[in-house]
Amino acid sequence: MASVALSEAEKVYIMHGVQEDLRVDGRGCEDYRCVEVETDVVSNTSGSARVKLGHTDILVGVKAEMGMPKLEKPNEGYLEFFVDCSANATPEFEGRGGDDLGTEIANTLYRIFNNKSSVDLKTLCISAREHCWVLYVDVLLLECDGNLFDAISIAVKAALFNTRIPRVRVLEDEEGSKDIELSDDPYDCIRLSVENVPCIVTLCKIGYRHVVDATLQEEACSLASLLVSVTSKGVVTCLRKVGKGSLDPESIFEMMEPGSPSGQGQGSAHLFSRPSFPSIHLTFLTD
Repeated sequence: MASVALSEAEKVYIMHGVQEDLRVDGRGCEDYRCVEVETDVVSNTSGSARVKLGHTDILVGVKAEMGMPKLEKPNEGYLEFFVDCSANATPEFEGRGGDDLGTEIANTLYRIFNNKSSVDLKTLCISAREHCWVLYVDVLLLECDGNLFDAISIAVKAALFNTRIPRVRVLEDEEGSKDIELSDDPYDCIRLSVENVPCIVTLCKIGYRHVVDATLQEEACSLASLLVSVTSKGVVTCLRKVGKGSLDPESIFEMMEPGSPSGQGQGSAHLFSRPSFPSIHLTFLTD
């Protein structure tokens, strides 16, 4: 994970501010930076999106290709994730550092989408046990300014929303052989429903409190964070702890309950009990 070097005085300044619900950039503990979402930004993909969260910059492209269904799920297509941590984002991504982080993010995405509710994978099936659509989701980290997981989850959801899959007809002749015919009409396509695709909210523990949408400087003051995958309906689909530090079960419940001691009455349960996240300002850029 990208990091920044801070002096002890700087860490104390940030931590004392967080305890008073006042962060260096003026936000409260549960305020997000402005999020810019731009779709259809890469021409040679089935769908794409670019998300800017502060100075964190993420580009996602989705490519739909035909493949064979998995043996254990013969009536479904599937998604494959690849994450490229560009060395231009931070020198720490050069060599193994970027590869390890890319693998960690990809594994997290697999966990989030490893359920039947996120995406209806049956719509990707062309012919049971024979042909299906495989969606290759490529994530590129262009710039890192903290809170990578949240920004990537938003970008992946936006790219899937933008994805257009050509409609297919399976033609069978008298001998039983099958031919696949793709529609030439760009408007005759399949669009995925992303209503149940979750987004990640990262709760970063700093001292006795926690913040959302942490910057690199704030992440340097935290030893442990909790990744919470939540749908627009407030359903939590996945929990994961990241960082070298530990979070005991009581701390985890406090981070997710309103009026918790760790939050001094400003708990984060409302993050998961409302259809939308608090204090996130989305700017959609269109052609």
